[in-house]
Amino acid sequence: MGDLLIAGGKSNYKSELQMNHICFTALVNGAGLAAALAKGDGNERVYIVEPTGIYENDPNLTDKKFPGNPSRSYRSEAPLKIVGEVTEWVKQSPEDIKKFREKLENNKGEIIN
Repeated sequence: MGDLLIAGGKSNYKSELQMNHICFTALVNGAGLAAALAKGDGNERVYIVEPTGIYENDPNLTDKKFPGNPSRSYRSEAPLKIVGEVTEWVKQSPEDIKKFREKLENNKGEIIN
């Protein structure tokens, strides 16, 4: 608790891209899915966060793909402060995660950084 999540990490979707923003969502199941799709071998972690600065709708998920931001996805250049952790959410099956990863690997879309 109290740690900061900061921008500047590698994209989970295009490893050659360093991200200018840190992304977050208000939907716990969406956060769980993003955690399952993240690079790495560790267990998924879903944190409750507080933005420490200005944030905006994530243009990679809103307007172009999901008008009106039903995914409640946001991004910020400012850190996110961890204030809690969620331990239960609806988890995707391994088969569904594999399908999501394959779809992401074949995605030719551009990431707005």
